[in-house]
Amino acid sequence: MSTADPRRWWALAVLAAAQFMVIMDTSIIGVALPEMQRDLGFSQGDLQWVFNAYVIAFGGLLLLGGRLSDLLGARRVFAGGWVVLIAGSVVAAAASTAWVEVVGRAVQGVGGALIAPASMTLLMMLFGQNPKELGKALALYGAAAPAGGTAGVFLGGVFTEWASWPWVFVIYVPIGLVTLAATGLLPAVAPSRGSVDVLGAAFVTAGLALAVFAVVRAPEVGWGAGRTVLELLGAAVLLALFLLVQRSVRTPLMPLRVWRTPGLGVSNLAMTLLGAAWIPMWYFLNLYLQQVLGYGAFASGAALLPMTGLLMLFMTLITARLLGRFGARPLISGGLFVLAAGLVWLAAVEPTGTFAVDVLPASLVAATGMSLAYIPAMMSAISGVPQEQAGLASGIVNTTYQVGSALGLAALTALATSRGADRIGDLPALTDGFGAAFLGAAAVAAVGGLLTAVLMRGRPASAAEEPATPAGESVKA
Repeated sequence: MSTADPRRWWALAVLAAAQFMVIMDTSIIGVALPEMQRDLGFSQGDLQWVFNAYVIAFGGLLLLGGRLSDLLGARRVFAGGWVVLIAGSVVAAAASTAWVEVVGRAVQGVGGALIAPASMTLLMMLFGQNPKELGKALALYGAAAPAGGTAGVFLGGVFTEWASWPWVFVIYVPIGLVTLAATGLLPAVAPSRGSVDVLGAAFVTAGLALAVFAVVRAPEVGWGAGRTVLELLGAAVLLALFLLVQRSVRTPLMPLRVWRTPGLGVSNLAMTLLGAAWIPMWYFLNLYLQQVLGYGAFASGAALLPMTGLLMLFMTLITARLLGRFGARPLISGGLFVLAAGLVWLAAVEPTGTFAVDVLPASLVAATGMSLAYIPAMMSAISGVPQEQAGLASGIVNTTYQVGSALGLAALTALATSRGADRIGDLPALTDGFGAAFLGAAAVAAVGGLLTAVLMRGRPASAAEEPATPAGESVKA
């Protein structure tokens, strides 16, 4: 598709809206969690499955979504992803039991895993021939992510406070229908021949889900219990089988040779630990605001707006300039250390704390660290590989972030529960549990900063200098 297409910027608006909604799906539920817990009967430990069901399906199936985008055509997969996301939203909104809610969230994650790689493929088809326009398009597309996170926090509070929590899912139905109606603006591409590594996708998704399930259940049954050990061993076997499949099939989801690229492993390690620190912080901060400080849903969402607003400001206006000047390593490492400092500050929360003293300054420090590290880690993972594998690298780094998010939340929920975070109404115990989770997340972020500083080679990373191949097309390599 030539960049002379006069509809390309309208098409970019459709793609940015999709990115906005996929990211909003991970943030809009935060302030609704306590209401969902009361209505659906989630335990404090199992509540995290409302989040993890989405990220496991999303992260585990991203590579498969990219492959399907290549085989079936990106526009077709993009539209299909929205159909799946709308269906999952209807199930999640109508749920009357905890397990139905988890199923709905998992279906939403499947839809997101189809939409995200197809969106990137379509963006590259529209703008890949003009590096200058590509840079602008990537900046606008990237800005949709923090905007979606900000809107999700705010709208989640609005819907939960003045309507009911199902509306955080109902909102996807009209927006999805409008997006489907606008898919005619997107470039069409003929399907290509090839096979789908369904077995590999099944192994990696099942392995991740079993690992998270084992970590979630370990505090109840014991870390040394035979059930926990068998579940963790089973997860390891499934992930090992995934790697074996990738070595043996003709068109793997993740050709293992891509890992020979210098720096790719370190960038993905940084993204894994970033997700494992950031997502638990966001999760437990929502619970602290509502279950300890007594905030309502709207007030809790509004309390998080300064943090998400700072994220958006940094990611769109500041981080890219710093990346061009200093390169990826100091920003990733420094950002992780700043995030760790903010989390240590949050770990000092008090049962009788206040937003202005206990939450606002620490959350802004943490948000600054996240803003500094996220885009450089993403760009570092993409820019270090040959151009024909850049789309694959993009899919991998998104997957590792989601995997880190799910496992980090599971592990730190187990830690928080062991320190009293399951004692609803006992404010000192809840605060101790949440503080332990913040401190554990700080340790994760600090380890990430240290490993990045030691292992990563200093080099610049810029999306505009070397355009990436769309996810899905790169699997041909």
